[in-house]
Amino acid sequence: MSSSTLVIAGRIINQLVRDRRTIILIAVVPLVIASLVGVSVPDKKILDYTAPAILAVLILFFGFLLTGISFLRERSQGTLERLMASPVSRLDIVGGYLLGFLLFAVVQTMILFFYLIYVIKVNYYGDLWQILVFQVLIGIGAVCMGTFFSVLAKNEFQMVQFIPMIIVPQMFLCGLIWPVSQMPEYLQWLANALPMTYGVEGTRALMLQGQNLLDIGKEIGVLAAYAVGLLILSAITLRRGKG
Repeated sequence: MSSSTLVIAGRIINQLVRDRRTIILIAVVPLVIASLVGVSVPDKKILDYTAPAILAVLILFFGFLLTGISFLRERSQGTLERLMASPVSRLDIVGGYLLGFLLFAVVQTMILFFYLIYVIKVNYYGDLWQILVFQVLIGIGAVCMGTFFSVLAKNEFQMVQFIPMIIVPQMFLCGLIWPVSQMPEYLQWLANALPMTYGVEGTRALMLQGQNLLDIGKEIGVLAAYAVGLLILSAITLRRGKG
């Protein structure tokens, strides 16, 4: 990791910390959604079963949204173009933004996670730290995904349109609403190609079955591969981000 990457990450962190409204939204919005989940599912057994999937879905959704909009704002303000004109590699630029946004995605992940566990009182069977580590991995994937699609978008409207195109279909196909195994075969093939499916399956294995990180090596590997692949693609396509 180069010093340029750390400098860019530090600038992103300082910029977001000074934006009080964004910080408040990062902290409050997940709590509001989690509270609605707790209130709208009165049956404790159903809540315990659905909460792991909801947790994984919300972490991916909020991480994607936070990163995508923030990265796009950097482009619209001309900051990214100035960095591109400097003697800094595109991978350093993307890596710096990734680290900067990742800090806030991790904070949001922890807020949502501990709120569900200690306030909503969702039961779990695995080790708490292993569950949290896996949620952070989902958050990393969300940040990489948000960065990549933000590079492809030319304005905020296009970025928002990626939500129903990229995120919403994954919500329907990841097993949150209906088990993947009971879907038509062609939808199972599609579901098994989506990162959110592995996030949901891994979280359920840890929280509902008491498995550990070694038991969900497949899910970890797929999510890590997605994150690395999207990071590389973001660096490659960054020159198209002059929107």
